[in-house]
Amino acid sequence: MKAIVIRQYGGPEVLKFEEYPDPVAGPGEVLVRVAATSVNPIDYKRRAGKTQDFYPIKFPGLIGVDVAGTVLTLGSGVEDFHPGERVFAMAADTYAELCVVKATDLARLPVGLDLVEAAALPLVTTTGNQLISEGAAIKTGQTVLVAGAAGSVGRSAVFTAKHRGAFVIAGVLKRQAGEAASIGADRVVATDDESAMGSLPLLDAVADTVDGKTAEKLITKVKPSGVFASVLGAPQNAEKYPSVKVVPVYSTPNVKALQFMAEAVRDGKLRIPISRKFRLSDAAEAQAAAEKGVSGKILLVV
Repeated sequence: MKAIVIRQYGGPEVLKFEEYPDPVAGPGEVLVRVAATSVNPIDYKRRAGKTQDFYPIKFPGLIGVDVAGTVLTLGSGVEDFHPGERVFAMAADTYAELCVVKATDLARLPVGLDLVEAAALPLVTTTGNQLISEGAAIKTGQTVLVAGAAGSVGRSAVFTAKHRGAFVIAGVLKRQAGEAASIGADRVVATDDESAMGSLPLLDAVADTVDGKTAEKLITKVKPSGVFASVLGAPQNAEKYPSVKVVPVYSTPNVKALQFMAEAVRDGKLRIPISRKFRLSDAAEAQAAAEKGVSGKILLVV
């Protein structure tokens, strides 16, 4: 098969479109013919060697987390899927024409959802869902601020929190305020506006996707015994607020959550913008664009 192969850490130029051995579905696994994958920050952080202490690449190796495609073959013990079915998932080594996925992590594509565009959804929607449901553990009637609400994970968190009956404040930059008005939050606050931040009520929880100085400001707004849940770790000043429960969130595959979020996208209840589509062979250009910062997901189409 053709794949994006990495032989050393570095910039986008280390991503090479080359021949690579075909993967084989083992027991409990499914071989998927990839229609598309997407570019996530974890992909270019791995490529650059920023995660090598806890998530290294064994060279020559592949990267990629999102996959959407069709079932090709089944490993032993797999009875729930059939060749030709349209599926999507969080997986590994997805920057390739073929990909192996654990059957327990694989979801059927909801009817009416575009197969290629579904590749934008697995990691970001699952992460946003788990940030709210597991990290912040939001309950009906609580007030939660989602920091970075205009991003794909943030949008998914806002949707999940509203579904759970919370009063949701979308924390965004001033320049994103217009865009944020359409993501379904009850209120929009500019996190780079001191007066707006000062007017915030005490919060039951913060769901953080941005970290940095913004996170340091927001933890001061959490009620005693409240929760600061983050996909990026604790704020630098967290030790000054021992009454706040800080919860790190690490996304893990969850078929039920993924299908729920994907159905919301299909039904127009949740929008995950897609900014550009590149050919898989142009992954270096796609990652370079992603690192410069874009509004919306970047897809790699096989």
